[in-house]
Amino acid sequence: MPLNGWHTNNIDFMKYVLTLLAVVSFSTLKAQDTFDTQAHRGGRGLMPENTIPAMLNGVRLGINTLELDTHITADGKVVVSHDGFMSANIMQKPDGSDITKAEEKQHVLYKMTYDSIRMYTEGLKNYPAFPQQQKIKTYKPLLSELIDSVETYTKAHHLKPVYYNIETKSTVAGDNIENPVPAVFVKLLMAVITEKHITDRVIIPSFDVRTLQILHQQMPQVKTAFLVQTGNYESNMKLLGFIPTILSPEQKIVTVDMVTAAHSNHVKVIPWTVNNETDMKALADLKVDGLISDYPDKLVKLFGSYQKQ
Repeated sequence: MPLNGWHTNNIDFMKYVLTLLAVVSFSTLKAQDTFDTQAHRGGRGLMPENTIPAMLNGVRLGINTLELDTHITADGKVVVSHDGFMSANIMQKPDGSDITKAEEKQHVLYKMTYDSIRMYTEGLKNYPAFPQQQKIKTYKPLLSELIDSVETYTKAHHLKPVYYNIETKSTVAGDNIENPVPAVFVKLLMAVITEKHITDRVIIPSFDVRTLQILHQQMPQVKTAFLVQTGNYESNMKLLGFIPTILSPEQKIVTVDMVTAAHSNHVKVIPWTVNNETDMKALADLKVDGLISDYPDKLVKLFGSYQKQ
């Protein structure tokens, strides 16, 4: 055989081997029961974010964990919402008219009672960022109502109980303006979770180290996740001041070193917000412990249904 033919065949063979190894690696991870598929805001790529219809859709699809955000109302109730105000992107006034960007921050949830919040509509506006999102007239629910709806649905359909990733949306700048101080936030949030008897199926994530630190000090049995956008494993642990259950980094900062360091300290790594299937596979091959995505259908397609494991 000519030398150049031998060289070409070997290159082709090596490409085949590398491809096979990648497939085996991904397939092995896919088969693991522990991989945590999380529907970001219930799966806003498919349904209106942070709503009961979104959460039930995530359950139907076979997601493991429902990721959602919480704020506190003027009357001390825990409402499910990412933004601390009525976002012009997704919300409409009680009379059906649109909220403009200029006025959206006049509707601060922390300054409104839940009865008032309940009158606003979500789910009917066009959302160009998520063209597949179904249009359904819905609203911002109380956390208690959302949990009741999900728990009732899983029992009625004889499904395994799902997990909840319930973020505290608070900042130092927002204290007593857009959110209560951390101690009050944690107390109100955990009262709902405790009342609903789901503490063992809850993760509390936050960018605000203060709420996580309070939980660690007062309720160390509660699983916590530190949400980060910069730094490595070591720098973020130093900032937090204790070892959480999960490090939840923005996908672009995840590295092999970060995952290895976290795992060496028995900390899981669950990146956000991963919407591209190629990225999902690449991160899975880095041995992350789960993924948070706006498209729960893609997660289930790649990693399997939690309900069928």
